[in-house]
Amino acid sequence: MIAALSRRSKSAEKQAETEEATKTAVILPFLQALGFDVFDLDEVVPEYIADVGIKKGEKVDFAVKIDGKVAMLIEAKPIHARLGETQYSQLFRYFAVTDARLAILMNGREAWFFSDTDEPNKMDKKPFFKFDLQEHDPAQVEELSRFQKGSFAIESIIEAASNLKYMREAASYLKRQLSSPEDDFIRLVAKSIYDGSITKNVLEQVRPAITGALDELVRNRIQDKLSITFSSEPVSKDPGADAADPDIITTDSEREGFMIIRAIAAKVAAVERINLRDAKSYCAILMDDNNRKPVCRLYFNSEKNMQIGLFDADKSETKVKIDRIADIYHHAAAIEAAVNNYL
Repeated sequence: MIAALSRRSKSAEKQAETEEATKTAVILPFLQALGFDVFDLDEVVPEYIADVGIKKGEKVDFAVKIDGKVAMLIEAKPIHARLGETQYSQLFRYFAVTDARLAILMNGREAWFFSDTDEPNKMDKKPFFKFDLQEHDPAQVEELSRFQKGSFAIESIIEAASNLKYMREAASYLKRQLSSPEDDFIRLVAKSIYDGSITKNVLEQVRPAITGALDELVRNRIQDKLSITFSSEPVSKDPGADAADPDIITTDSEREGFMIIRAIAAKVAAVERINLRDAKSYCAILMDDNNRKPVCRLYFNSEKNMQIGLFDADKSETKVKIDRIADIYHHAAAIEAAVNNYL
């Protein structure tokens, strides 16, 4: 189901020029994949009208009904429209005057899911769940299954939406503390490790230790999760190389470097999205195993002249010499930035 939708989305990205083409190529098949009959007006109503105050005759692209009641509202945009820059005021207005407690903003590649977790009958300003048809992980696919007609349970979905919302906000807060801890956070931790009053001087004294401890904690936790032997994990070969080429050997040093890069990247992305693809002259670390999404490269063919290739926002590579594999941690900011370019 998802694989077919992904192919449709990629095809539409090349050919669909209008909103109508996006609806036909991707959005209607998306609703079908969720189990709704797009040809039955008792289930999917296109150009749904719901008068709001003095505004008459405004239409939202689709209303999805379950048991005769509107369950979801869907507003469609052309596939090349960026949802973050899109105005979707109609969804806000209609949300308050229908039975719907879910709204989806969709452009043929991404689907953003909204509910009313902040205030009843008022659509939240931020989505509680985003699904990318072309790039997703198994956990996101599992979350998407909640919206299938056969298992649709609104209370369960709203509860999950609330949990996802708080988890997202907590993750955002913790991410900020990892990169640049706020005084209140440092003070909270300092109270448990320092006897006496927490003055400004004390804060500055313990800040480096707490920041270092956070980095160490994350590093150790990720590496614990990655402690399964890499021998059980397939290593991709350069697609241009002969699959049986005996010259392409992934060394222990390259695997160790990959492990460190995964630990760094895991701060901003799902660890399984960071992949290793080996070649003769270098070992590539890629996002989603896609050579158009380079994270960095390891030039470890000579242990006396080890280098790491770092990529900027334009995918221009800069090679930096390192003395030991652990020096990769010194370039954590550049690695995180590269990963962020693909999120």
